[in-house]
Amino acid sequence: MSEPYPIYVVDDDEAIRRSLSFMLKTSGYAVQLFEGGAPFLKEAPGLAPGCVLLDVRMPDIDGLAVQRELRAQGIMLPVVIMTGHGDIDMAVQAMKAGAADFIEKPFEKTVLIRCLESARQQSLSDRGANARADEARSRLNVLTDRERDVLNGLVEGLPNKTIAYDLGISPRTVEIHRANLMQKLDVKSLAEALRIAFHAGLE
Repeated sequence: MSEPYPIYVVDDDEAIRRSLSFMLKTSGYAVQLFEGGAPFLKEAPGLAPGCVLLDVRMPDIDGLAVQRELRAQGIMLPVVIMTGHGDIDMAVQAMKAGAADFIEKPFEKTVLIRCLESARQQSLSDRGANARADEARSRLNVLTDRERDVLNGLVEGLPNKTIAYDLGISPRTVEIHRANLMQKLDVKSLAEALRIAFHAGLE
């Protein structure tokens, strides 16, 4: 029987920590809770390989700073960033800095588990990074020029209104292009679309 996969939940909100702990333990994970970035970073060097579920906004040290510090210390635990609604720009920054994924609160259990399993697989298969880049580039080839323009705007962390203004089209048209590109890339979330873009080298 293999050991349960460890998930390290870093969030300053006690209710969210409790809820995530219950959700993850009942799904068969080993869970360790941290009430902020500082206590987590103190323990991080001694933690077993697992996945970090990291809140982006915390009073002591925000998620992006925690992520930077992990990398600076050479701790390569896969990180899934939890964001509030409208924190897309922070999520984009996190993914550019190497986060495996991001998930918007409130989230459903199935979405969370899919995210964590994807991060786990990604950390196992990082050795195949070149093959993944080639695959991502070929997937982007199916997009029209305008859909790529919209994707580039999303990669910059821009909201639909700004992308619409920059491209001289309506926000509604941006939404249509965004829906089309997600359908063509066969992804369910913006995070998945961004991951393909980053693997393909779009920055």
